Amino acid sequence: MMTDQHLPLLEATPMLAEVPLLPHVISGDGMQQMILVQVNPGETFTIRTEDGHFQCITGPAQVPMVSPNGTMPPIFVPPGYVSQVVEENGMRKVLVLPHAMEFHPSLPPVPPHLPLYASPHPAMLHHPHVFPTELPHYVHQLPALPVYSEQDMMCHSMSVPIHEERSVKMQEQLQRRLKSGHLGTANGVPFSYNSPGPFIKGGQAAMHNGNSKGRTGLAASPTPPRLKHSGRTRGSPTSSFDVKDPEEEVRRVQELLSAVCKPAVGSLTSHSAVLSWRPPLPLPSEVDTHSNTRAHTALLLSYELALSQSGTEGDFKLVYQGKDTTCTVGDLRPAAHYYARVCVACSSVKGAPSETVAFTTLCGTPDAPAAPRLIQRTKSSISLQWTSPNDNGSKITGFYLEYHEQGKQSAFKEVYSGLAKQYKVMRLMPSTKYAFRLAAKNDVGMSAFSAVLSCCTASCSASPPAPPSPPRLTEAGVTWLSLEWGAPCGSASRDTPTYILEMEDKESDCGFQLKHRGEEQSCTVKELRRFTSYQFRVLVAGSEGTSQPSSAVEYRTQPAQPGSPGKPSLRCPAEPHSLHVIWEAPEDDGGSPVTQYVLELSHSGDEWEAVYSGSLRQHVCEGLQEGTWYKLRVHCQSSGGQSQVSEIFSVETPPLPPGPCQALRTAGAAATSEIPLCWDPPVCDGGAPVSQYCVEMTQSAEEYQQQVFCGSDRCCTVSQLLPGRTYLFWVKACNPAGWGPLSEMCQASTAPGPPEQCSAPQLILNTSTSGLATWQTPEGNGAEVCAFRMEWGLQEGALELLYSGPLTQYEVSDLQPATEYRCRVQAVSAVGAGLFSDVATVTTPASVPAAVEHVEEMREGPLGDVMAHSPATTLALRWKEPNCHGAEISSYNIDIGEELPLSTGRTSYHILENLQPDTTYRIRVQAVNSMGAGPFSSVLKLRTRALPPEPPVLECAVAGPQSLKLKWGEGLIRPQTSRGTHYCLHMQLGVDRSICIYSGPSHTFKVQRLCEATDYQFSIQAHSEAGMGPLSPSYTFSTTRSPPPQLKAPKVELIERNKYAVTWEAHQPMKGDLIVYKLQMLRGREVEQLYKGPVTSYTWHNTSAGVACRLRVYAGRRSQDGSELWGQCSLSTGLPATEPPREHRISSCHEPQPRRSWPLTDEPFATVLLLGFVVLAVLFAVLIQYFVIERE
Repeated sequence: MMTDQHLPLLEATPMLAEVPLLPHVISGDGMQQMILVQVNPGETFTIRTEDGHFQCITGPAQVPMVSPNGTMPPIFVPPGYVSQVVEENGMRKVLVLPHAMEFHPSLPPVPPHLPLYASPHPAMLHHPHVFPTELPHYVHQLPALPVYSEQDMMCHSMSVPIHEERSVKMQEQLQRRLKSGHLGTANGVPFSYNSPGPFIKGGQAAMHNGNSKGRTGLAASPTPPRLKHSGRTRGSPTSSFDVKDPEEEVRRVQELLSAVCKPAVGSLTSHSAVLSWRPPLPLPSEVDTHSNTRAHTALLLSYELALSQSGTEGDFKLVYQGKDTTCTVGDLRPAAHYYARVCVACSSVKGAPSETVAFTTLCGTPDAPAAPRLIQRTKSSISLQWTSPNDNGSKITGFYLEYHEQGKQSAFKEVYSGLAKQYKVMRLMPSTKYAFRLAAKNDVGMSAFSAVLSCCTASCSASPPAPPSPPRLTEAGVTWLSLEWGAPCGSASRDTPTYILEMEDKESDCGFQLKHRGEEQSCTVKELRRFTSYQFRVLVAGSEGTSQPSSAVEYRTQPAQPGSPGKPSLRCPAEPHSLHVIWEAPEDDGGSPVTQYVLELSHSGDEWEAVYSGSLRQHVCEGLQEGTWYKLRVHCQSSGGQSQVSEIFSVETPPLPPGPCQALRTAGAAATSEIPLCWDPPVCDGGAPVSQYCVEMTQSAEEYQQQVFCGSDRCCTVSQLLPGRTYLFWVKACNPAGWGPLSEMCQASTAPGPPEQCSAPQLILNTSTSGLATWQTPEGNGAEVCAFRMEWGLQEGALELLYSGPLTQYEVSDLQPATEYRCRVQAVSAVGAGLFSDVATVTTPASVPAAVEHVEEMREGPLGDVMAHSPATTLALRWKEPNCHGAEISSYNIDIGEELPLSTGRTSYHILENLQPDTTYRIRVQAVNSMGAGPFSSVLKLRTRALPPEPPVLECAVAGPQSLKLKWGEGLIRPQTSRGTHYCLHMQLGVDRSICIYSGPSHTFKVQRLCEATDYQFSIQAHSEAGMGPLSPSYTFSTTRSPPPQLKAPKVELIERNKYAVTWEAHQPMKGDLIVYKLQMLRGREVEQLYKGPVTSYTWHNTSAGVACRLRVYAGRRSQDGSELWGQCSLSTGLPATEPPREHRISSCHEPQPRRSWPLTDEPFATVLLLGFVVLAVLFAVLIQYFVIERE
């Protein structure tokens, strides 16, 4: 990919498969052609594999590709670039150049600031790739290179598990965004992705062998990089994602980065733990030899590992930040609970933290204890005391105290071991200095030794030092006091004295407590209470002992600054011109009482004015403006200083009602039912904007005024007025304070209109089919009524015009009985038509029912059980109930052609019983009510079913040992007579159990898998469209006995001349029957029985020497009654050859040889017969072919 400048990443094209491959073509003849793809540093070469995945190769690298068909593959270039084919020294090269310039060897050299790519070392060459026949999909054959799927490619290293189609589309769009530099901004910081340069500190890429030397991420850049837009050529397609919202793209990237899994804990010790996590997108495998790809992928993701001991959100602390996915966290406390989580960042976009993983470190040895403290010493003993260190999760099981005498080269010796926290070392030498150290032990192990304590025993003639002077106060604070003291008078000890400072708190009643012990002559006592008195005294301890305490002195801490007072509030509701403000004293006065409160007020900006100063906690602010917002705050003062100001209290003074509105007038011509009005706002708004107006109306000054409009507009249209009327109007304004006074009166009139609504007409029935409608003339509203319109109908929404004229009545005829009719009237004048009157209703008297409709036969429903018993003599009818015409239907009459119709109750179905089978009936139905019988329905023709068929006679056609073939009915003689009839054959299995073994239209059935010589019972049943017929009586049939199986061919052995021994296999008895055998001899077509009996061998003397003979044997079963059943014969066996005497053979040489005969047995005869039939069939086929087919 040799170009004049850094190209954008090749994935910027609309289809990732159609990437601009920038190959150098090594020319050659033949069907295959090598294409060398050269990748510059900082650029990426992307190919698609056979399984639809993508592989990214970062430069510098050379990838040899093989074109199998020997042709140049088409090159797809990104927007803003063009391809050019040049030839140098017989080698063709395809170059991708920017649209604004072209590169050719004849052009000037590349500017020095652009890096040129030199030929790499042969070790850097990848294995060759092969171009498939369909371009631009390229096949990758190098298994060591990392291969990613389309869902895994996101920022070359970022992905999350995708579980739905929407996530897949979103990831693909974000992938193109990141690779083409159109991701937009993240948290207000824009960034681009045109090349690896923007991700390097300072915006410059220092690349060597594909590895960057700068820091990645936009956070390292001194200035935020700007979004770069590459130019697009006229022929390049427009990317569909260039118009996306950058904020939406950043949000989607954050969603993908937030899908990182929680860290995994491994190699846990008492002070460290190894945490590892998986990136959102699978990284290249460890065996990947292309370090450039791995480095380019790792540049884009960084990880932040946070640790917490409580697991709360604000307690997490950053312990690692980098690109590795494994981190060893040290300096942990033993037996402590920790919570860890990881966060992923890509460029300046940072995802949400992962789920929290909890772990507990292992127990450890105790911490090193503090040095033991000297309690008392004598000439021969030293008393020591110590405190217990941290046990690190395992309870301390003992302490070990060691000592040695200083000044001698001796090792430490153990002097005590146990759980006590003090010990008195005995048998020491006077005026001798000793060193002591301490260690603790638990179940895990022993801790390190403490610091060494050096102390000396008392001398024999020394006296304790004199008491020192009392301590002096050098400086006092709120929670601390600084004290100093001098050395005691006349101190001449060789050792440096130790000073002990003790303090007494009178409120605790604990006496003097130790606060300091050391050689210093000053001390700052901390953690004291503010503005509280304490007593102090000093003691001196030396080698001779401890002095008496000094005289006690008393000092007091300083008071603290008081806290801020409570937020101001109102004691009573605010008034338009005054505010009564109160506040609470501070919760913390700093130890001294508050002496003064200062109240400040502001109503414009940040300018504050003190309106009160004093010791009271309330004040009335007067002289304020109505409807104005004010801010109040207060602070206090004490001997400890001035407090912070309180929270600001904002309050608004209430406004006053507005004044009267101005110039109420009509806004145009009035209509018949509407008058438009408008007005001007009041001069004074009362300190608050006018929120709404109210218009009131009346027809005279004496009547009550009613509200006709309420809103914020300064104009309205009063509607629903009567035509030709005069009305009076007033208007008033309203603000949050209330309603203002009414304006001056305005008088206006409506225009004339159509007549008023007529009253409901009166309807009078003259007969059951006619009636008279009358009505009154309404008010004309200034115009005379000239006509009326009357509408008539059954439904209110479907009335039709029945009369139009000047009369006030109309007679209606041809009405239906027991029907409700509706009527309304409308008045018409010269101005127009008025409203219709209310609808009047009238109902005609009742009559006989209407004709019954929808009479039909019912085959299913509640009558199914009755119909199942006698379908041939019954018919079930149902019908739809007709119109009763005002009188309830009491019964129905059914006419089936008889003299008197059948009467039923009030039901919509009926069963006709006791009918003739297979008979057609003409049926009519008539409804009856209290007014009489209605007309009959239309005729319905129905036919009853035929009777079910009778069962046929069952017979056994063929009986076998394991099967019975049964037949019934007519068999195959008259099958047409039984068309539509099916039979069900039952076999009895027990006393009360039988099964159907066959169901169908056939007249025969073979029952198989039966036992021999066994009786079986069968019955049969016929059914047709008329129903299921009765079951036949039981029939009993028996199976026959089974003959013995066929024997094998007998064995014949020559005992002596013409004497043979014949043997055959034996059969076991069959169900108690004896097995007998029969031996036969075959001479040509003659059969002779030689033996019959139960023995399986026989010795036979052949008297017919020189004749061909064969032997066969039969097996048979002999029952107890003496009957025999023989099976098939075995295969025949020939006799073995015998050698004639020598004399006979010599004499036969001079005699003429008799003619040799070949007797035919069964097998040769069958073979000859079969061959004859085959030859005859071939002959007939040839004759038919010749005489019939060819002549036609």
